[in-house]
Amino acid sequence: MKQLAIDVGGTFTDCIVLDESGRVSRYKAPTTPDDPTEGLFDALRKVATAQGVGLEDLLGDVERIVHGTTIGTNVLLTNRGARVGLITTAGFRDVIEMRRGIKNLRGSMFDQFVEPYRPLVPRHRRIGIAERTLYTGEVLTPLADDDVRSAARRLVSDGCDAIAIGLLHSYANPANELRAKEVVRETAPDVHVVASHQILPVWREFERFASTVVSAYIGPALTAYLTRLERALRDARFDGALLMMLTNGLVQVVSECYDRAVYLLGSGPAAAPSGSLQVAGQHGRSNLLSVDMGGTSFDVCLVRDGEVPTTTEAWVGEERVAIRMVDVSSIGAGGGSIAWIDALGLLRVGPMSAGADPGPAAYGRGHAPTVTDADLVLGYIPADYFLAGQIELDVDRASRALGSVGAEIGLNAEETARAVYATVTAEMAGQITEVCTKRGYDVRDFVMVAGGGAGGVHAAAIARTLAIPTVIIPRVAALLSAFGMFTMDLGQQYARSRFHDLARADADNVEAIYAEMRDEAKTSFSRIGVPTSDLRFASTVDMRYAGQFHEVEIELPDGVVDDAALAELVRRFHDRYEVLYGYQLPQQPVEFLTFYLRATAPRRPLEVASEGPSSSNLDGARRGTRSCLFDDGWQDTPAYDADLLHPGSVLEGPALIDDPTTTVVVPADFTCEVDPHRNLVLRARELTSAAPTQEATATGRGDTT
Repeated sequence: MKQLAIDVGGTFTDCIVLDESGRVSRYKAPTTPDDPTEGLFDALRKVATAQGVGLEDLLGDVERIVHGTTIGTNVLLTNRGARVGLITTAGFRDVIEMRRGIKNLRGSMFDQFVEPYRPLVPRHRRIGIAERTLYTGEVLTPLADDDVRSAARRLVSDGCDAIAIGLLHSYANPANELRAKEVVRETAPDVHVVASHQILPVWREFERFASTVVSAYIGPALTAYLTRLERALRDARFDGALLMMLTNGLVQVVSECYDRAVYLLGSGPAAAPSGSLQVAGQHGRSNLLSVDMGGTSFDVCLVRDGEVPTTTEAWVGEERVAIRMVDVSSIGAGGGSIAWIDALGLLRVGPMSAGADPGPAAYGRGHAPTVTDADLVLGYIPADYFLAGQIELDVDRASRALGSVGAEIGLNAEETARAVYATVTAEMAGQITEVCTKRGYDVRDFVMVAGGGAGGVHAAAIARTLAIPTVIIPRVAALLSAFGMFTMDLGQQYARSRFHDLARADADNVEAIYAEMRDEAKTSFSRIGVPTSDLRFASTVDMRYAGQFHEVEIELPDGVVDDAALAELVRRFHDRYEVLYGYQLPQQPVEFLTFYLRATAPRRPLEVASEGPSSSNLDGARRGTRSCLFDDGWQDTPAYDADLLHPGSVLEGPALIDDPTTTVVVPADFTCEVDPHRNLVLRARELTSAAPTQEATATGRGDTT
């Protein structure tokens, strides 16, 4: 049976079909912002039409659909979420507004021009109730049901359609929160209710409360969407599994997502690094830069030693989201990013985007000049073959849009297009440099895997700017996030905050904490039909030196908890601390803070069909020439059909490769080779000889070319 992966992005809805033989086919449809279900079904109908079957017949032959969506992120960033109320412990209702007591947590604390933070829940919708659980888990003041009922009625009368419950130390004992959630549901059955211990059962009230409020804010919109989607798929005779891509790099059944909507933030981009790792692995690479330039954003992830990094230090807009997320850094630099002139008379690109509607000026509906318009005017993308001709681009309209913004600073349309291309390339290169540099790595030591619909147009330019010798453009580049979803395991993350120093970290107590989480995982997975024998567990611990504020996550050796394992854990902490900060303090007491368990049911290995070398004759793949503006001026540049290029083919730049879903620009100083999986491998001629050595790899500097 077939498998489908569907990623609903800001501009396009991507759908990848993996058949029984390992063949991959790709489809795109414009995203429909008012109801993304329509765009999703438009993509499914394209699949059915291409395969010569009806929609019901297609879905009847689908084993599972893995789905990622940016709906939650868009709702949060555009302030279109629910009207949320907060019920919390008396005296703590201002925690989400006070935050860490710093006006600007992500920039300079001395910046006087930063607007004061406006919390998602204003103070009059935050209600404190008399109850208290101690950090030990002891209930000092029991919950009064009448207080909760009164608070729920007051919030409902104020128009709230979602209520977040965040009580002190609920991570140690959730009894009061569980009862409060029951009372709210009894009092207001139509209201979306979220409890903090179910979102983030760890210490630090601000992070836990803030993440819970975000989940409540986006929950109703996501619940409504998922409900519509499940119903529509069921009506279309789909009886396979619908899995949602989570922001932590796992997938989960829909029923487990309704009460934890925050885990769907950025669910699409979270899959791209795994897709990039799959592609890089076909070339024996485990150190890579995964970049994805879509319609609205540019996403970067540094993958080291085959491990996709995660973080609990994320922000989405102005909101703190402390759940575990794949560590993807994003900026507003996509194909739909709008070019504009700032107050200093400088050309800027993004972060505003033309989105799916009206889209770039070349689409014929909008007027704002975008990166796509610049790429079109420069000749890089074809006007008659965009999405294999499904959308005909208007070059004159794009030129007028660029000319109008360029006129403000004395540039014509062509000059503006070159400036837009150079500006957005510099912004993306700067973002990659920041991601690498702050981790202490040299960007030149990594292979770059470039995805996204616009990634192939800009990848070589970025690589040249950063002196990256090798770029891989996947066959599925324009649908990289969707492809990555095929590589995901079904799973969930669990956490328990318990404070122990090394002297009090008894092995039996630590084992009891992990046993509790394993039992919770077994119960959760049994509800969706996954037997305990299929589960795999990975255990980690947040540790720090006594008196420090930040902690370091360390893997528990072999998942076994005994005195020897705890001693090894401490040794690993000292070593890791030295790697991160350049020194260690073996004489300083070590503290254990939060224990994590990752439970997964491994997927079937992803097997993508490959081909051996065949004809290297490029004439059959030639689809003509386009006049392109490069550094040396306008050049008649050969254009090739990606579908007709054979494995083993080598192209010398300058050249263009047109795929139904993207275009790849091969500059004059690059070569391009087609690999057995029909991925395109670009190599910079003058950089290849200066690539890192094997010794550099051995000392931790990255892959070689």
